[in-house]
Amino acid sequence: MTTPVIGVLALQGDVREHLAALAGAGADARPVRRPAELDAVDGLVIPGGESTTMSKLADIFEMREPVDKRIASGMPVYGSCAGMIMLAGEVLDGRPDQRGFAGIDMTVRRNAFGRQVDSFEAPVEITGVGGEPFHAVFIRAPWVERVGAAVEVLGRVTSGPAAGRIVAVRQGHLLATSFHPELTGDLRLHRYFVDLVRAAA
Repeated sequence: MTTPVIGVLALQGDVREHLAALAGAGADARPVRRPAELDAVDGLVIPGGESTTMSKLADIFEMREPVDKRIASGMPVYGSCAGMIMLAGEVLDGRPDQRGFAGIDMTVRRNAFGRQVDSFEAPVEITGVGGEPFHAVFIRAPWVERVGAAVEVLGRVTSGPAAGRIVAVRQGHLLATSFHPELTGDLRLHRYFVDLVRAAA
């Protein structure tokens, strides 16, 4: 079985945690800050962090166009939390100058679950990921308000005030979650993504 090389966009956010989770899930995990480093990977994770800062740094490090091109060419990408915002075609409550990679036909609402103090944890069942519900950690998380016909909804919040909200989606080679699987020690979603990258290679 081949070991896929998966990068973590290392401009801002919880890069180290994703690198550790990917390595634990069987990938050769590497930080990616420059176009040449992007050229060397089979897949990419866009981590949680601050989406407006990430957007600015993508321009400063000249990463926007290279990532756009790789997404268009079919490279698998997984975005968690801020990464989900960066992959959304439309962002509500974002800054006017904020631009992502717009790979997934969906509308997300930034900070939909509230501020940092409103962070919470909840069980979420993910389609295609076996076992018990995922222990999902939401930190200033977005949720998905609309999905296009090509988008598969993989998970929703099952209880509480946000019950029914979409928090995990997939569109072909692109995967996104509102929550942070890299913070829980549960590697199932990272294994799911590693398998996606391996199948695409």
